[in-house]
This record gives sequence, structure tokens and C-alpha cells, in this order.
Amino acid sequence: MNKTVLITGGAGYVGSHCCKAFANAGWSVVTLDNLSRGWRDAVRWGPLIECDIRDEPRVRSALQTYKPDLVAHFAALAYVGESTADPALYYANNTAGTLALLEAMRATGHLRLLFSSTCASYGVPDSLPINEAHAQRPINPYGWSKMIIERILEDYGRAYGLASVSLRYFNAAGCDPDGEIGERHEPETHAVPLAIEAARNPVRPFTVFGTDFPTRDGSAIRDYIHVSDLARAHLLAGDMLLGRAGTHVFNLGTGVGTSVLELIETVRRAAGSDPVIRLGARRVGDPPILVASYAKAERELGWRPQRSQIDLVVETALKWRDRHPSH
Repeated sequence: MNKTVLITGGAGYVGSHCCKAFANAGWSVVTLDNLSRGWRDAVRWGPLIECDIRDEPRVRSALQTYKPDLVAHFAALAYVGESTADPALYYANNTAGTLALLEAMRATGHLRLLFSSTCASYGVPDSLPINEAHAQRPINPYGWSKMIIERILEDYGRAYGLASVSLRYFNAAGCDPDGEIGERHEPETHAVPLAIEAARNPVRPFTVFGTDFPTRDGSAIRDYIHVSDLARAHLLAGDMLLGRAGTHVFNLGTGVGTSVLELIETVRRAAGSDPVIRLGARRVGDPPILVASYAKAERELGWRPQRSQIDLVVETALKWRDRHPSH
């Protein structure tokens, strides 16, 4: 039987990779995106509804028209610094926007949601690797805007029977190995594309924020997960939701940390040139190490990372950048 997924934010980085994964698995894909930070040319699998998630009547109309078996929700703003400077924007778009989406779903009887959450909801960890039972103590409005949604999903599950899966990403990285879609942000804040750009463009140095962390080389350590591994996890979680009620949460990471200086060395090898680097002070609230446990996702979804070796992550991102230097 043909299955349909409505993907909000499907014109963005992770959303577009998930559109491809669902389409390749035989799902009919419908993208809903206001294109404020997504890209029209990234919508390649099914129709685009150009719409803001806060436009509840239009979202309700889309649900009634396409009757999706599942809603996968990626539409959000995701810059930590911007969220600190303008928290109202983040609570209005991320939190209130999701509430409007949920009300449209409830009004039309669509009660399965796959939610793009974040490890930013944990804040500074007490122990490593971080599992789903770890306390959530966000240190910025972006993390709070996502954590509040998780609480809303729990309440909607109890009161209205909404079935949901929240997937807490660690550092999404890399690009589609086929080269069809890639990573584009304006401005770019992700470490991998910034390091690659510093290797290709000497006027755009890469800033290392802190070299005095209590880590093996003094730079911060992060858990980089390939976006295609993320997409596959969403597909497995979506299939699970079709036959399982309740509210569920999974970490998506690799269990392996890569330091910023190790990332720079990986980029140097792959690019064949030295990234131009600048040393900066630590950023307020940056934990020394963030590494995930994915044991629960492996146990309940049958998922484990397959493409997230840091060399492969950088290789796919570098190929995308070299094919699309203007992006």
C-alpha cells in the first residue's frame, strides 16, 4: 500500500535529505516549506506547498488534500546565536509554529508526528556518552524552543492520542553521496562546511573557538553524524510510528567524538590544502565534549550509523562544495 508523508521544512538541509530517503523507500512525499531558509531547487521528490506552518488554515487544507499517513516536522530556525539575540523569533517560529501545526493535525485527525529535535536540549552534560535519560537543561533559546515542543508532544499524546517520535540530533554533517542535494545555510555556521571553505578560500578563515578545553588536544569535541544516516533513522522511526502508539525519544549520534583540530586535519587531507585557521576564545556555554549514546535507537529502531566516519562525512561535503562553489 502506498504511504504518504508530509514533510515540513523539506526544502532545508536535513529535511531535503529525508525527502529523498522516504521517496527512495516508496513513500509519496509532499513538502511544505515557506522557503525562508530552504531552497526551491532542493524540492525534487513530490509537490511543494509554499506555506508557513503558522498558517493553520492552509496547513489544515494541505492535510485534508493529501491525507498523509505521517507528518515529519523539520521546519524550524536553528542558529544558537540568533536565538540568543532574538528569542521572540525562535519561540514564535519554532514553538508556536509547531503548536499551530499540531492543532491543524488534531483538527483533521492526523495523529502521527516525527519531530526533528536536538541535543541542544541537554545543555552542558553531566556524563558521557549522553543517553535519553540525561537531564535536559538547555542553555540557549534554541534548545528551549525545541525542548518545550517535546513537552507539548507528551501532553498531546496523553490528552489527544498523538503518537510521536522526537529525534535528538547531534552534529548533522556531510552531504548526499549521490550529489543531488547538499548543505546550504545563509549564514553558514556548521563546522564541516566552514572548515572546507577555509581550505578552498583563503580569505575565509576558520575560527577555532577555544584551544584550552580539557580534551585530548585542547579543542572542543563533537559527535558528527552523516545526514544520510539521520535520514535513514527518520525512515525507520516513521515506519515504527505506523504501528505503535505513544511518545518516543531517540538520540541520533555515533558515540564517537572528533575534536575541532582533528576535523581540520581531516579536511586538510581530503582537500589537499591547509584550511586557513584563526584561534579564538571559547564561546560562552560551549561544553568541552558532546557525544551521544545511540543504544536505544539501535535497540528499538534497528538503527546504527553506517556513513558517519569523519573521513566520509568530509569527503561527501567536499564533493558537494566543489560541484557548487557558489553555494
